[in-house]
Formats: sequence, C-alpha cells, structure tokens
Amino acid sequence: MRAAFLLLCLTLVVPVAQAADWLAWRKVGDATLTWGPFTVYTSQLRTPDGRYGREDQDQALIITYARDIDRDELVEATRDQWQAQGILAQEAQSEAWLRMLQALWPDVRQGAQLAFVLDDGQGQFWYRASAAQKAFIPLGPRQSEAFSTRFLAIWLDPRTQYPELRQQLIGGQK
Repeated sequence: MRAAFLLLCLTLVVPVAQAADWLAWRKVGDATLTWGPFTVYTSQLRTPDGRYGREDQDQALIITYARDIDRDELVEATRDQWQAQGILAQEAQSEAWLRMLQALWPDVRQGAQLAFVLDDGQGQFWYRASAAQKAFIPLGPRQSEAFSTRFLAIWLDPRTQYPELRQQLIGGQK
C-alpha cells in the first residue's frame, strides 16, 4: 500500500518537474496575432539556449489567448493551416490527428495558455487555465515526431500563412 501511494505521488510530481524545465528555457522571440483591430493571442518561442536553429530542436511554443475560443474553432484553424501548407494532402494521419486534438483540447478563455513542447523529438501539450493557476498541466500523451513537426509548422515552417509572426518568433525583426 505504501509503495502504491509513493508511486501515485511521483506521477503527480513528475509532470510539474518537466514543465519547470521548459519554463526555464530562454526566450527566442515573441509575436502577436491580430485579426483586424482585435488581438487573438500572443505567442512566445523558447529553446534551451535561446536560439532557433532547426525544426527538430528542443523548443516550447507558448500561446496566451486574448479572447475566448472554443475547441472547435481551434481545431478548424489547425485544419486551415495544414490545408494551406499542403499537410492535409501529404499526411495520411492528419485527419486522425485533428480528431485527437478535438478530444484533447479544452475551450480556451481569455488569459489561458496552451503550450506545445518538443523535447527529444516528441511533443507534449501543456495547459494553464489562467495566470492565477500556478502550474501548467499536461494534456494527453506525448506526441509522435511526425505530429510534432507538422503542428509546429503552423508557426515555424517557411510556408506558414503568417511569415511576419514566424520571423518574430525565431528571433528576427518585429
């Protein structure tokens, strides 16, 4: 019984410890997505050394929402970006990935943060409902390298629909 309790405690502490690791990484850049006069979100890219060099390096993309957005809209925006980059047509798994996101993501409220952390080739979603919540919590299992690369491509691939945001995130000029 004592061993089971200790194991349970460790499983609760490890995700918080992993979140603390990437939260200590250095900022590469940040960007704000606006739609007309409205701010949709601010975003920040972090890496262990504060530099962006390649798509498969350890990195954390943190998005802070400036307005309420339901999960259906988030998934549809992901679909639109993958469509524009040709990922939907090229990647047989893309529809399954979109269904996974539909089941995984919450509706977000103003001030909520959704992070995607690529570490050792696999990605992990993290969520913090508001700044008042101290720690990020993991969402779902670690994701494959294939998914992780395609998800981060929305912001970081040269074919992104938001090249100015990409430049800002990877440390270029604002």
